[in-house]
Amino acid sequence: MVNAEKERVSLLFMKALVSRGSVDAVSQQMASHPQYLESFLRTQHYILHMDGPLPLPYRHYIAIMAAARHRCSYLVSLHSAQFLRVGGDPLWLQGLEAAPPRLRLLDHINKVLAHQPWLTACSHIQTLLKTGEQCWSLAELVQAVVLLAHCHSLCSFVFGSGTDADSVPLPKSPNGTPPTFCPFDAANVPLSLATPSEHITRRRSLDSSCDMACLKERIQKSQEEREKRGERLLQSQTLQQTDMEEEEEIIYFADPSRFITDPDFCYQEFARREEDHFQVFRVQDGLVVLSLIDVVLILQDYSWEDHGFSLVNRLYSDIGHLLDDRFRSVTTLPSSHSADLKRAIWNYIHCVLGIRYDDYDYGEVNQLLERDLKLYIKAVACFPDVTKTPVCLLPWAPLKPSERIHVNLLVMEARLQAELLYALRAITQYMIA
Repeated sequence: MVNAEKERVSLLFMKALVSRGSVDAVSQQMASHPQYLESFLRTQHYILHMDGPLPLPYRHYIAIMAAARHRCSYLVSLHSAQFLRVGGDPLWLQGLEAAPPRLRLLDHINKVLAHQPWLTACSHIQTLLKTGEQCWSLAELVQAVVLLAHCHSLCSFVFGSGTDADSVPLPKSPNGTPPTFCPFDAANVPLSLATPSEHITRRRSLDSSCDMACLKERIQKSQEEREKRGERLLQSQTLQQTDMEEEEEIIYFADPSRFITDPDFCYQEFARREEDHFQVFRVQDGLVVLSLIDVVLILQDYSWEDHGFSLVNRLYSDIGHLLDDRFRSVTTLPSSHSADLKRAIWNYIHCVLGIRYDDYDYGEVNQLLERDLKLYIKAVACFPDVTKTPVCLLPWAPLKPSERIHVNLLVMEARLQAELLYALRAITQYMIA
């Protein structure tokens, strides 16, 4: 069984090498759960590279905008490089103001979905779809929303799992020093679900979960060969000049602040807000009932299974199946975590994002999740940013690396579904208005 899992991971990584030329650090972290990794990579490849209404440079730029909301230099750098690779205009990387007006229009919904998704409203959708020559089509907007939610939630995983700056060839700042990263990226911050004395090292490999020495050696050789081929291709002066210009633009990669506005807008304590200022999703018998305390226009039943899935699948072909597979995969992964614990983590994340289930006893959350674990989950899910939250140390008994990764995967997927519910509900409201 172990050998079969190793072979599955090896195959996935070799596919990544063929398609992208490298294996990113996020995939390496997820490799202890091959079944989930396969589902994740399939979805990510589909939204970033397969047929869809948005051109490839737009997709990576939207990913940059989403990652920048959480100051995630790792993802900003990764997608900046891919943006150039697919023919994106290097000038756009100077900052959001240099991007086309249509992309800048996404800034507000990007901000709201990232930090206070319950504020996502029909008016936001209407603005994007009816803004003159710069308007978006409904199909384009749905793909953009899926990209935003995917990257926001991936930021949570990056910070929670401790993916660091050495995991990818990141740019240097103008003074030649590495860019500054948030505490979840730091070398000696114990963010995994372990005892405070257990520190995360900067070595991010698969050695702890499976023996990938041979594959890593092949990866290194492949990368060296690619570099040699690249050197031969840059012999002409024109190509050398182009490369120098791109290298100068790379300076911008590690500064997420260039791609955001209103930097002070962040997550606010949903559960403690005054009741006449917020809205809550309530799930009854599997359905979500929207309750607006201040102004009630329409009561709607809304859930992923009965509404979100079918809408997103209709407007963005097949993505609903891919997303649904991710949600099911992460909750059914074999681990020492009980089904009750997984559900408690999932429902707690939805709760802090304004979604409550009437058929769930929230007393279980307090029974199954220690206070420090809840602080950690909430920090990673709601404000994974060094400027917004302190590091949380967790007194959990040492867990296997795969079990720690599983917790972070649950956080990521629960957050992803919550954002999609709010965005798709707003789109539904626009369509029936």
